Amino acid sequence: MKNNKDLKVAIVMGSQSDYKTMQLSAKILKKMGIKFETKIISAHRTPERMYRFASSASKNNIGVIIAGAGGSAHLPGMISALTSIPVLGVPIESKKLKGLDSLLSIAQMPKGVPVGTLAIGEDGAINAALLAASIIANNNPYIKKKLNNWRHSQTKSVKKNPK
Repeated sequence: MKNNKDLKVAIVMGSQSDYKTMQLSAKILKKMGIKFETKIISAHRTPERMYRFASSASKNNIGVIIAGAGGSAHLPGMISALTSIPVLGVPIESKKLKGLDSLLSIAQMPKGVPVGTLAIGEDGAINAALLAASIIANNNPYIKKKLNNWRHSQTKSVKKNPK
């Protein structure tokens, strides 16, 4: 792996329809000044693409993978099975079960294949980016400062008294 200051985040999703949610991760990473890439990778429809991505992620200088998936949501777990890079799973809200199926699929990984599972939908996508920033910040003082500033700004935005 190259210099830790050059690590980037990969945002992957199972289909184009997941982008509406996953673009929220991209917005946060942009605000933090973290390099990232986005890709559509389906565990079921493009398994060879998934394998190539996961097995080359480390040499492509990816430090964290955010994987959004709906329905059976196998993408985060399958990627985690193929790499030791941290994988953060974002369950996409579905029409049928409101994302509960996705959440359970991502959270219920067998021991030895970890996926950090976030909340369903938009909150999960935003928090996945913030968690990815925290991971990158461990070895990058610039990102640590940006993250601390973001959190400080969030704290200051909370009013002390209702109006």
